[in-house]
Amino acid sequence: MKKSLTNNLSLKILSLVVAIVVWLLVVNIDNPIGTKSYIITDVQLLNEGYLDADGKMCLQDDQQDTIRVTIKANRKTLDKISASDIKAVADLQQAVSLDTDPVMVPITVSCERILPDNIQATPQNLSLHIEDKDTREFVVNVTTNNTKPDKGYEVGALTSNPEKIKITGPTSLMNKIDKVNASIDVDGASEDVTKETDVKIIDKNGEEFTDTDMAYLNVSQVTVTAKLWKVRSNVKISAEYQGIPADGYEVESISTTPNVISVAGSDDALASLEEENNTISLPASVADISGKNSDYEDKINISDYLPDGVKLTSDSSEDVFVRVNILPKGSNVCEVPTKNIKVNNSPEGMQVAFDTAKIEIRIKKDDNSFDDLKESDIEASVDLNGKSEGSFEVPVSIKLPEGYELVDEVATGVEISRISTVDENQ
Repeated sequence: MKKSLTNNLSLKILSLVVAIVVWLLVVNIDNPIGTKSYIITDVQLLNEGYLDADGKMCLQDDQQDTIRVTIKANRKTLDKISASDIKAVADLQQAVSLDTDPVMVPITVSCERILPDNIQATPQNLSLHIEDKDTREFVVNVTTNNTKPDKGYEVGALTSNPEKIKITGPTSLMNKIDKVNASIDVDGASEDVTKETDVKIIDKNGEEFTDTDMAYLNVSQVTVTAKLWKVRSNVKISAEYQGIPADGYEVESISTTPNVISVAGSDDALASLEEENNTISLPASVADISGKNSDYEDKINISDYLPDGVKLTSDSSEDVFVRVNILPKGSNVCEVPTKNIKVNNSPEGMQVAFDTAKIEIRIKKDDNSFDDLKESDIEASVDLNGKSEGSFEVPVSIKLPEGYELVDEVATGVEISRISTVDENQ
């Protein structure tokens, strides 16, 4: 038996060596050793409390080179590894110095099943800026982000709880904060809406903070509420005036444009408005006609005169014009339909259209009696001699019955256009 083990010993050793070589060749051909690089975007910073104790914070340098991790392993292992399997950390306590700018902190990378010698990060340091830590208070602005409630409702009030919040972060970012917004979706809503939400921080350029910037800030959530108010249309406007016009003049009428508006209000406010016959009453101070000898008109902001709990609807203008017609005593205002105005010397081949349906004329009579004056008694005409195609303001000639006198000159707008034919439009 012993003799058989030693027979051809050299041949047997050679065979074993060949077998091992062949096995290694097969393994390396089928599963060769190689390297693969991965981009790492998240480096965990360790021991930040080391800075916090000194009232400091750190930010990653904007000029930081992309961190690339290279792993050496066989092909099958590399195929199973993704960037998420790689852990990268930077320990502030390992920084060479915290007095430099930027501060360079060594990066340590690891990956399960990979030996430390077979994994390497480039660059090997994380570049950081050390800044003072700051805390400030900001009011929360609530918006609906252009969403609208159901028809017949308006957003009456937007509130945040809390109304203001504290934000903590590095000084450079804190200095950029301009507004703190919180939005709530009221699209199609017909009742109050409440929601807990994150805030959005807007910088002084009107841009929203990025996720990267937000990660450096300590910001709490807020609860926002949208109170919905019902809409009421055809709310009337009533106006008064104060003062006395000049001698020989009197007030003929007072009016507003528009004379009705749409508002939204709380249930209690709308109930109170209904008790006032759905009328917004403007104080006499809005129109002071003291010593006036001509019409008075002024623009006001109607929002300044709305009751508590009432607001204009979102599609309404705040502008309201208050007009007081002031006439010489014994005069009156009459309306003449423009269809009754005679057109003289109309350009040939042209058609004439008036820009209003009626004009106002101011007339006077010694006995102040206008009861016998009929519309047909007033003759009005315009002369278009020398006019061509276009828009014009032309004087109106008025002829009145005996005993009546025209107080003011009258003008109206006309549009002169060419008469089109069927052939021209084919």
